Amino acid sequence: MSTKVARCTWAGNSEPYLSYHDKEWGVPLHDDRRLFEMINLEGAQAGLSWITILKKRDNYRQAFDGFDPEKIIRYSPKKIEALLQNEGIVRNKLKINAVISNAKAFLTLLETFPTFDQYLWQFVDGKPIINHWNSLKEVPASTRVSDALSKDLKKRGFKFTGSTICYAFMQAVGMVNDHTTDCFRWKECQ
Repeated sequence: MSTKVARCTWAGNSEPYLSYHDKEWGVPLHDDRRLFEMINLEGAQAGLSWITILKKRDNYRQAFDGFDPEKIIRYSPKKIEALLQNEGIVRNKLKINAVISNAKAFLTLLETFPTFDQYLWQFVDGKPIINHWNSLKEVPASTRVSDALSKDLKKRGFKFTGSTICYAFMQAVGMVNDHTTDCFRWKECQ
């Protein structure tokens, strides 16, 4: 007889969500390329469900050259048109152009900060904020920290980085531990 594992209720019972919840969401991430990928994927998710983007993530990685900013800033109009025709990603011109703008902003930011990781994590003093939510209803859509991150990213030229998107990003990359306290990952992600 198997025992049911307690998880955050948003993970439901869909395999992509379960795997993402159990292995990635809330785990502190410090790799610049992966952080750049995640800020762009969270932006792509605006107005859509995360499962839509999660299912297309491999297509995004392929379409955007592994989220290599150096390659992305060199995209020609022909490449952008190909992206707009790519059924494997969300074919929204504003969102596609945002990835290109974000690549430029990312590289400019690295002229001031040694790493994107160091820049981002300064907003939480270098360590995850550990929340103690009992239910999903308690989890905010944004906070003062995500407001500050959003404002600073926008000032630096990043697109699709509103406060709600920034908070979802912070949750995803472990800057915030928003697993509910009954979830088996809450303790593991501390």
